[in-house]
Amino acid sequence: MGKRPLVVVGDALLDRDIDGQASRLAPDAPVPVVDVHGVHERPGGAGLAAALAAREGREVVLVTALGDGDADQAVRGLLTDRVHMVAFARHGTVPVKTRLRAGGRPLVRLDDGGGPVGAPTPAVRRVLADAAAVLVCDYGQGTAGAVRAMLAQAARRVPVVWDPHPRGGAPVAGVRLAVPNAGEARVFAGHLAAGSGGSVLRQCAERAAALCGHWQAAAVVITLGERGALLSRGSASPMLVPARRRVAGDPCGAGDCFAATAAGALADGGLIEEAVQCAVRAATDFVAHGGAGNPTCWHPARPASSQPAPDPADPFALARS
Repeated sequence: MGKRPLVVVGDALLDRDIDGQASRLAPDAPVPVVDVHGVHERPGGAGLAAALAAREGREVVLVTALGDGDADQAVRGLLTDRVHMVAFARHGTVPVKTRLRAGGRPLVRLDDGGGPVGAPTPAVRRVLADAAAVLVCDYGQGTAGAVRAMLAQAARRVPVVWDPHPRGGAPVAGVRLAVPNAGEARVFAGHLAAGSGGSVLRQCAERAAALCGHWQAAAVVITLGERGALLSRGSASPMLVPARRRVAGDPCGAGDCFAATAAGALADGGLIEEAVQCAVRAATDFVAHGGAGNPTCWHPARPASSQPAPDPADPFALARS
């Protein structure tokens, strides 16, 4: 029997960058005119996290809700050779986030798509029961909420890493690690720990400790961008894990890289501290190499196998193929 897979649960998105140059203003309004040079699409949200988790050949199953639109088919096509997908119905399309960039700098972002999700299929329960670890990327678009009871059960058996977002729900009780960024932690902590007015690190430490108790999480790590991450187990002293170098680049997707790396380390039996150290290194390197905008950061396809194709109706065969 092969290694059990890492299961990523959450909202797959389609990220689209429209790149060009702006050298003049429109005659009818004081806005830049962008001459488009190219359009680039990539998986976003839980889809990007799953692709990043699978870069080193790890078996990854993505549980997500998909519709039948062009954007949904684009996500399927981008991920089909990289992760195994167990999808249930979305009554609409996957959310699409489009960035219009000039000279590599974002000018505006357009959000489109979405829609309510249906009931998860029995295959979802079977895949979660066979997971070595679970990563939840809850972007508030319904996927995590639809399988919340199953995730609560999984948290009692295997490591669960929860990447929360303000539009999504709180992590289920018992997660091994929750990974908000500093802005998200400020929102989530709210009245729990408003901050003492001291340094940023002190305020983050108070918020992380408060969230540990509020979420009943084994640990909370607040990501701090180029400064690294701050890990708290609640009552114990927090641990700052600094980035080994400062890098300039597009940070889009760095949080997904951090969460995917931490979940993979825990799936392999690593300690929480080890997982966070690995995640800080991986996220730093990810940004240094161009982030999600560089296809080589997430694109490597799974090598072709000489084994027969697995039965698509059997999630266990899919996860071990």
